[in-house]
Amino acid sequence: MVSDSGGFDDHSFNQLGYEGLQEAAKSLSVDYKKAESKSENDFAPNIQSMVDQNCNLVVTVGFLLADATKKAAASNPDVNFAIIDDNSIQAKNVKPIIFDTAQAAFLAGYAAASYSKTGIVGTFGGMQIPTVTIFMDGFADGVKYFNDQKSKSVKVVGWDVDAQNGSFTGGFDANETAKNTAQGIIDQNADVIMPVGGPIYQSAAQAIKDSGKSIAMVGVDADVYESDPSVKDLLLTSVMKGMKPATNDVVKQAADGKFDSTPYVGTLKNDGVGLAPFHDFASKVDSGLQGELDKIKAGIIDGSIKVTSPSSPKQ
Repeated sequence: MVSDSGGFDDHSFNQLGYEGLQEAAKSLSVDYKKAESKSENDFAPNIQSMVDQNCNLVVTVGFLLADATKKAAASNPDVNFAIIDDNSIQAKNVKPIIFDTAQAAFLAGYAAASYSKTGIVGTFGGMQIPTVTIFMDGFADGVKYFNDQKSKSVKVVGWDVDAQNGSFTGGFDANETAKNTAQGIIDQNADVIMPVGGPIYQSAAQAIKDSGKSIAMVGVDADVYESDPSVKDLLLTSVMKGMKPATNDVVKQAADGKFDSTPYVGTLKNDGVGLAPFHDFASKVDSGLQGELDKIKAGIIDGSIKVTSPSSPKQ
């Protein structure tokens, strides 16, 4: 497995993918290798190092590795590759692992709207790319569904789902830009914020703490309450990608000689995406909220509630 520049201790999808690889290797009694990238200059040599060590499946983590993965797959047709969070490569030896996170983010948007006391919730992203905006689309649509069901008018700031534009930091680093972007959402009186893009949530958490206001946060990728306890007191919930089961499934396929290039698409139905528990906020949300979310989830799974995004993966 080759990480992106976030590293395997990012409390997010690199870490989750690596944990899935470890679990799969243990349960299947197969060996694994890893290479941690510090910058994009490491991507190609790290992938080549996996090939040179005779790995017959190389898993790359994140869309940033797409070009390097595509080139390596073309140069090594006898090696199988899987790439997490990218569906741009058309090759017989490359399997995309992608997630319809709009489905789970829809639930998060509904929950955020229900919890909000100011009637304003916000979101912002790292970069304006499909794997980020799909969260923001689902979140905004979940708020709209809440408003329609409850005759409310909770407002979303930071993302206009119809115009497909909003607030972005320009990268995935926890830095002053990310903190200032979060502050911009706070200044608009939002009391629930969903930062989308790896470690930028850490900057949002700092902005929330510095504000002294009662503001909750929605995590993404992992159950951030569990993966980063330093911010758990702020976490309303998280929109989770089932990175561990997805990686496990693909490794098992390869080990069983059943590898193919058909994309693995994580959905609510196959537990490839999901909403984390409310944890410490369980006593703070409306008593009927969990039941409502369970019904909405069932509706999304059976198709009676449609959740779509221009960024949704094709299934």
